[in-house]
Amino acid sequence: MSLRNKITLIGRTGKEVEIVQFENGKLAKVSLATSDHYTNAMGEKVEETQWHNLVCNGKLADIMEKYVEKGKEIAVEGKVIYRTYDDKDGTKRYITEIRVMEILLLGAK
Repeated sequence: MSLRNKITLIGRTGKEVEIVQFENGKLAKVSLATSDHYTNAMGEKVEETQWHNLVCNGKLADIMEKYVEKGKEIAVEGKVIYRTYDDKDGTKRYITEIRVMEILLLGAK
């Protein structure tokens, strides 16, 4: 994989894995929460959580479907994908996804 578009994330899944079945395979989708902790200027501890949309196919989709459940801690490596689509009202929507290339199952739920 190229170093030009590479991301590594460690976090917990926010929902059950969603499987989308196609004629030639399937796609697994799940959200991942990553948290950062810091102390603000007033000395208060702050936790900031970011949500990421993960997608994968092939054998990785099989692994996600079989082993990943809501709250599971995982590490993923992949690349950032930006795409657009028109919703049912014709409004253009923008979405950022992480195309997972590798997954590591970490802790228990």
